[in-house]
Amino acid sequence: QVQLVESGGGSVQVGGSLRLSCAASGHTTFCMAWFRQAPGKEREGVARIETGGPIMYADSVKGRFTISKDYAKNTLYLQMNSLKPEDTATYYCAADPRRCSVVTGVGPYVGRPSQYTYWGQGTQVTVSS
Repeated sequence: QVQLVESGGGSVQVGGSLRLSCAASGHTTFCMAWFRQAPGKEREGVARIETGGPIMYADSVKGRFTISKDYAKNTLYLQMNSLKPEDTATYYCAADPRRCSVVTGVGPYVGRPSQYTYWGQGTQVTVSS
């Protein structure tokens, strides 16, 4: 089993920044990702990182968000800059013990929620103008 605990959400004004954290414990996870879900919308992939593999971003966040992982602390991060109102959502950390190429297939994809095995409880991000 893998436990994921997110933190770092909050309220910020347009153009501001936040850094989300996801502390992982339990089994090794090669493929980790951030998803988000706004009210009334489907959960969507934001960014994906793989041990020794490429980093993928959704087009909507490229150039503004940065995903990283501290392997010593087994903690995933999402640095979010130049935030927009449309970034308002509950952000979820997801993980899988398999390689990302197995989880989502080969390609520039963050993946679908159903493809990931483990999930955190979510942290709310609100961007106001």
